[in-house]
Amino acid sequence: MFVDLFTNRKLASLLLMAFSATFIVQGQDFGPASRWATVAAYESQISPNIVYGMAAGHELKLDVITAGPRTQLRPTLIYIHGGGWAGGSKEEYAWFSLPFAARGMNIVNVEYRVSSVSLAPAAVEDCRCALRWVYRHAKEYGFDTSKLVVDGHSAGGHLSLMTGMLDASAGFDNECPGKENLKVAAIINYFGITDVPDVLEGKNQRDWGVKWFGSLPDKLELARRLSPLTYVHSGLPPIITVHGDSDALVPYQQAVRLHQALDRVGVPNELVTIAGGVHGSQFWKREDNWKAQSAIYDFLEKHGILARREPGDTW
Repeated sequence: MFVDLFTNRKLASLLLMAFSATFIVQGQDFGPASRWATVAAYESQISPNIVYGMAAGHELKLDVITAGPRTQLRPTLIYIHGGGWAGGSKEEYAWFSLPFAARGMNIVNVEYRVSSVSLAPAAVEDCRCALRWVYRHAKEYGFDTSKLVVDGHSAGGHLSLMTGMLDASAGFDNECPGKENLKVAAIINYFGITDVPDVLEGKNQRDWGVKWFGSLPDKLELARRLSPLTYVHSGLPPIITVHGDSDALVPYQQAVRLHQALDRVGVPNELVTIAGGVHGSQFWKREDNWKAQSAIYDFLEKHGILARREPGDTW
């Protein structure tokens, strides 16, 4: 179904309409959702499987959804899927960008090399290349490069942090060098790994973390270079983190440490804690997901990326 969403416009339209109809059948007043689905069905444009780079003979692909005419600049969400750097796909997690499309944002849904294709730091390099591709194709698709937001869940949260926090001096831009000054306006981190050595060895070691590094030499040093906590400094874009305090895969304390480190250097940031939340927002209560999404909307509005909604707005 997710493949059809991005490869068949008619099915995409029907799916969006079905989304809003679901709430109507349940007897709830979701009129704006129905209006949005109708607008999206006829005005959005979907460009699937665009090759944004080549790495070791592997085509790197992304999908673009524009929320309206491409001649209009719009805030743009770059979504990076999770899967422990070892699995997952852009199609599998396409739904997670839906709340942002509903607010009129363009969507760039990114695929990257997982560990079975290439070991670390390939995934980070790919995501940085995707960001450069967005800059280079901004006029073509209507990406407002002053309002780019990077978002991801789990390993995608880690990759979102790395994509938005790094600069060229970190040494991960060599697969796609360029003169663009790659900056984002905000980062959304859903329970992403912030301390990679912590999941590589010790009491919090995870099989998927070990798999990402394989038999590479100097693994711990590379893991430190791939840790968002290493790159905390003043001047970073605003960062919002959402994390469940009962997460058994990525320790909640990693989110706390990032929040504290960002506070110390004055980076605008928020930590949204989901009480009893496990790893994976699809397993949370509906009200918890709405709490998180509402906090993210407020955060993006506060930092001038999204306009504040008025009653009756379509988006």
